[in-house]
Amino acid sequence: MKALQGVEGQVVWADEPSPACDVGQVRIRVAAAGLNRADLLQKAGLYPPPPGASQVLGLECSGVISEVGPGSSWQVGDRVCALLAGGGMAEEAVVDGRHVLPVPEGLSLAEAAALPEVYSTAWLNLFQLAGLRPGEKVLLHAGASGVGSAAIQLCKAFGNPCWVSVGSTERLSYCEALGAQGGVVRTDGLESLNDLGPFDVILDPVGGSYAKLNVKLLSVDGRWVLIGLMGGRSTELDLAQVLGKRIQLLGSTLRSRDEQFKADLISELGQQVWPLFADKRLSPQLARTFAIKDAEAAFAELATNQVSGKLVLLIDESLS
Repeated sequence: MKALQGVEGQVVWADEPSPACDVGQVRIRVAAAGLNRADLLQKAGLYPPPPGASQVLGLECSGVISEVGPGSSWQVGDRVCALLAGGGMAEEAVVDGRHVLPVPEGLSLAEAAALPEVYSTAWLNLFQLAGLRPGEKVLLHAGASGVGSAAIQLCKAFGNPCWVSVGSTERLSYCEALGAQGGVVRTDGLESLNDLGPFDVILDPVGGSYAKLNVKLLSVDGRWVLIGLMGGRSTELDLAQVLGKRIQLLGSTLRSRDEQFKADLISELGQQVWPLFADKRLSPQLARTFAIKDAEAAFAELATNQVSGKLVLLIDESLS
């Protein structure tokens, strides 16, 4: 099979051995794969896959099941999307059947490829780890990103007013159209967030450069969920503020979680989140698709940090 590898900072569509389909697993003939910041980091040699995971790029994909291993309830021909630790950007992907979800009714396979990673991330960090309760206020840094787009919609669906920080007025308008109450543009200064807070939960892919501000913006018993380090890995905090407000700092990554954890997360998504696509309360925010031959251009566009929503690579356009 052909698969996308990160080689010396470039992406290469090359031959790879086809993985075996073992007990409980399914083989997916891949139609499309979502592009995530983790793929950029892996391409650059900064984020290797967990031990035992595929070296092929891609943390989510969609397609049609072509083989079912013993013990799985899926059927050949099922249209699905899947959460992966790696291997999604390939002609075939083999994945634990418990990490697979049906394509929501009415969505294309390209749209479905944009769902598993961002909705898993948003649900895990806001509702499971931070324990978000109805009515609590949320701040989403990088609100127009793929995760941010999913998080805004989930907040709206579950009764949580949310605000965003973004990189442009156009991206702020995009977030407000999805359901955000408002927010600020980074270049205008983030201090005006003080007028919108305090916030009960902050979802933060930025890290170091926003750390002091986050502590200031959080309410008493606030939860700061750190999911990325786009703004650096180091900072200096006044721990008296953390102590006085009883702030919880939660560091969170999904890719390295074990198989059972991901299975439980996907099961909960299927029960709590997936039905909301059918009644249009949630929708994939597919910004643009790229043919697999144009993968380098897709990676370059994501690296601009100007994408609102998700980019998707089309791998087999004959599938529907």
